[in-house]
Amino acid sequence: MTNYAITDHAWFEMKRRSIGEDVVRTILRSPRQTIDVRPGRIVLQSIVLMGAMRQEYLVRVFVDIDREPAEVVTVY
Repeated sequence: MTNYAITDHAWFEMKRRSIGEDVVRTILRSPRQTIDVRPGRIVLQSIVLMGAMRQEYLVRVFVDIDREPAEVVTVY
């Protein structure tokens, strides 16, 4: 997915959880798994190494795909 917008809420959660835009962009481009949540919303997720200790985290990106551009609504 290359055409998307990140909502203010998603930016807030990314900052709060120290998840960089580069991580979100990578998951949007090439997720390990895609889950349909409901019509118009998907979750893209991947396991990512983050932090100084390079720990594994499951990062989930919730995207509303029923609009143009698609909207990243939250990230955790």
